[in-house]
Amino acid sequence: MRILLFTGKGGVGKTTVAASTAVACARSGLRTIILSTDPAHSLADAFDVQLHDEPTMIEVNLVAQQLDARIRFEEAWAEIRDFAVEMLGWVGADAVEAEELAVVPGLDEVFALADIKDHAESGNFDVVVVDCAPTAETLRLLSLPDVLSWYMGKLFERQRKLTKFARPFVSRLTNMPIAGTEVFEAIRRFYDRLDGVRDLLIDGEVTSARLVVNPQRMVVAEARRTFTYLSLFGYHVDAVVVNRMLPDAVSDPFFDEWRIDQKAQLAIIDEAFEPLPVLRVPLVQREVIGVEELHGFSSAIYGVNDPAQRLAEIDPLHVEARGDKFVLSVHLPFSGKHDVELAQSVDEVLIALGPYRRAIVLPDSLRNRQATTATFIDGRLEIVFVRVEPRTRAT
Repeated sequence: MRILLFTGKGGVGKTTVAASTAVACARSGLRTIILSTDPAHSLADAFDVQLHDEPTMIEVNLVAQQLDARIRFEEAWAEIRDFAVEMLGWVGADAVEAEELAVVPGLDEVFALADIKDHAESGNFDVVVVDCAPTAETLRLLSLPDVLSWYMGKLFERQRKLTKFARPFVSRLTNMPIAGTEVFEAIRRFYDRLDGVRDLLIDGEVTSARLVVNPQRMVVAEARRTFTYLSLFGYHVDAVVVNRMLPDAVSDPFFDEWRIDQKAQLAIIDEAFEPLPVLRVPLVQREVIGVEELHGFSSAIYGVNDPAQRLAEIDPLHVEARGDKFVLSVHLPFSGKHDVELAQSVDEVLIALGPYRRAIVLPDSLRNRQATTATFIDGRLEIVFVRVEPRTRAT
């Protein structure tokens, strides 16, 4: 089983690259599904077919799906929706406003995680290709398993008990709606459906993320940040696809400056993302639409290589012993000591990088040790842990 995640800045051709990869996998004999988690779906346009919330057969070995957040909302989130509508009505929103506002932005991303897991575990597919939303939404999607796990482990039960305890007292003072047992049970059911999705997505043997870029300065800068954040959350990036390279056959002087700029950006990409493979794809003369066009485009991306194979192996996070010390090594390319903030609790290390926070649960080998130093070596943050001797009571 392979899961391939495609992301990139909006407009770089991410959907075309993802759809081409899916077609190539299917025509190699692998049972393939491609699903879009982008709220602004364009997967149907790429295949030139109608797509819906349910998987649609495109051809032998290939099905496609565009997730409908509102349908999933009704299926999995009805109790929470009803409570949200009641609360919004209490604060003054009319019925229509409350219904609209109750659809929380970003929920389609949460539902996508459950669908990815369901397809991967169904036994119906060999490859799951995910046409992710543009990078900011994708990072939020892929950080959700960490965030939800932290919430369920640290706050959920306490919040449920506190709400149950406070409900009789609050109801005497105000008519403000208080979440009932059914709301917390709905949250628990949905989290249980997501249980294990993080392990699936950070397993490099199963899941690879691929960055799609154009050779343009702003696009490359965003891709570098995305690579850093994906590594922070433990995802394995195995390739960079540089789309819309100006072909050598274009010799008109009008394009000379464009060619020079692309060459400079390509040099930056090669150096910055080493040792990842950089797949160069030429600018084509017309839009790539339909299965046959997509299949031809896949040859420009992968050549004779298997698009489903793991194209590179970079370990985002590992622990190793060095003498009497243990080192937690986290791959954080394009970062330095001034970009990162660290904190340690009994069983976690919190890494803050830009707008993102990740609480890394420490393995047993590190829980009785104290983080002492942290340094950057070759794009990796190395946190050194030493054993802390238990204090002895004075006699």
